[in-house]
Amino acid sequence: MSDKGGNNHSDVTDFILAGFRVPPEFYILLFLLFLLIYVMVLSGNISMMAVIVTDSQLNTPMYFFLGNLSFIDLSYSTVIAPKAMVIFLSEKKNISFGGCAAQLFLFTLFIVTEGFVLAAMAYDRFSAICNPLLYSVYMSRRLCSQLMAGSYFCGWVSSTIQVSVTFSVSFCAYRVIDHFYCDSYQIEKISCSNLFVNKMVSLSLAIFIILPTIVVIVVSYMYIVSTVLKIPSTEGRKKAFSTCSSHLGVVSVLYGTVSFVYLIPPSNPELRKVASVFYVLVTPMLNPLIYSLRNKDVKQALRKILGNKKALP
Repeated sequence: MSDKGGNNHSDVTDFILAGFRVPPEFYILLFLLFLLIYVMVLSGNISMMAVIVTDSQLNTPMYFFLGNLSFIDLSYSTVIAPKAMVIFLSEKKNISFGGCAAQLFLFTLFIVTEGFVLAAMAYDRFSAICNPLLYSVYMSRRLCSQLMAGSYFCGWVSSTIQVSVTFSVSFCAYRVIDHFYCDSYQIEKISCSNLFVNKMVSLSLAIFIILPTIVVIVVSYMYIVSTVLKIPSTEGRKKAFSTCSSHLGVVSVLYGTVSFVYLIPPSNPELRKVASVFYVLVTPMLNPLIYSLRNKDVKQALRKILGNKKALP
């Protein structure tokens, strides 16, 4: 028997994405479902970015972050969805070694960056509700730009480390990734190496990069709830809560689906794949809807744009 570590990563030129374990005739339905959701992701997030850029009344920190959130949602869906749709229709479900590494790098970059942007948006809502008189001082244009740059930097650091560690292992002859995209957990499952270092790195990234964003969001909302409950009038409390309800909805959808994926036991990979569809495609599709349906400023901006188009000859 050959040594398990004999075939290292330098011998692997490509992987095979297994996709979903369904009869072949179901793949056309999966393709159409992914295509429909992806088109909605594109139209929703591009529309949101266009509204924010064209309407001067939305030139505020909250919409600056929301515009970036739409770009990030659009980006990480685009990293995954087109390739997934190709493998659904193709007999050859290969992805090159470099393509797999690039997909994992970009997906990790954008998903981690999104976590930091959501944390920045929570801080923005905290500043607006808890310190309204100093809001313009706290949330200056310079600070907003620094928060965005820092979010992308942390995403880049996280993805660089994750990809470097994931693809530094030795791979066995079996190179089928049991997923519809290059998921680090599934890639490591086909490795012949000791994965202790990989697990420690993943744990460290969760503690030092992902956990702080959750802490910022939770602490911000603790202060927000405490401040809002001190408002004497019911109408005042309702108005204050309405300014952050959309953000809270987006946070709940993203972290809820991601948590669900990682709570599913490894013995049920198909359920993990279905859950992954939610944060890869469904969440980016829902985010613009949540903000457009629950946000008065966005709805007014949309009406203005649509009204201008109807007024054209």
